[in-house]
Amino acid sequence: MRRQKIESSKTKKERLRTFGKNIYRERALYILFLPVLLYYLIFAYLPLGGIILAFKRYSPALGIFGSQWIGFDNFIKFFSSYNFGKVLWNTVRISICSIAFNFPAPIILALLLNEIRCTAFKKTVQTLTYLPHFISLVVAVGLLTDFFSRTGLVNNIRASMGLERIAFMMEENYFTPMYVMSGIWQQIGWGSIIYIAAISGIDQELYEAADIDGAGRFQKMYHITLSGIMPTITVLFIMQLGKVMSVGYEKIILMSNDLVLSKSEVISSYVYKLGFGTYPDYGYSTAVNVFNMVVNVTILCIANKFSRKVNETSLW
Repeated sequence: MRRQKIESSKTKKERLRTFGKNIYRERALYILFLPVLLYYLIFAYLPLGGIILAFKRYSPALGIFGSQWIGFDNFIKFFSSYNFGKVLWNTVRISICSIAFNFPAPIILALLLNEIRCTAFKKTVQTLTYLPHFISLVVAVGLLTDFFSRTGLVNNIRASMGLERIAFMMEENYFTPMYVMSGIWQQIGWGSIIYIAAISGIDQELYEAADIDGAGRFQKMYHITLSGIMPTITVLFIMQLGKVMSVGYEKIILMSNDLVLSKSEVISSYVYKLGFGTYPDYGYSTAVNVFNMVVNVTILCIANKFSRKVNETSLW
């Protein structure tokens, strides 16, 4: 028994010595990786300690650790508030609509671009669809507001056709379609890049074999191209489901106004207003954000487990 412990100790020492030698041998790569590691430690992991605020009645004068511990009171306050059902439903509705339309759009574009034989036309389409991604979100929403205002381009076209002018940005029923549509316009080209890269990795002999068998272009697209990029689609879809409750507050706040607030207020914008409003409540806003994070992680784990059982493709 003692001999086994000594041998086990020697084995551990040898592993540590080998590990140290490997680090020293590849020290240049580790030095290059160090800034990335520090960035995530400082800005991604250390701030997680602030989650403790969700269980406290935070007072700036007392600090994080000196503030009164109140347990789950902030969570109970949120679950019993009038805003809970509204912001939860708005978040889920906008997120599901975005996934339903924004997620397949880059896939369809990549499949169509792959079928284009004219290189010049293909590059032109790619460039034009990539450009909106590089437009500032503030500028993009400003363009959206100008185009869809009562005196904007869209309403001018409607008026020329004898239709009534509509203040799209002031109508709550148009908020979600406007949000989703602008998201497709801004991200479809950029999102297609990874699918185009995945398509380029498909073995060309499969297409040649399909040609010999007499398969048409649509059949090759469906059975070869789409099947070849399905693992990429699955992984990205799982990651998208992990953000189902994380509708970005920046665009929501830029597009919102008092007339559409009942349909535009989501959890992220609600947290932003709680934390940076006239009377900020840091503990309560942290509790709301923690709830949001827990739901996202839960959905991500369920989707990943389901995907691993169904088609053996998953994140881990």
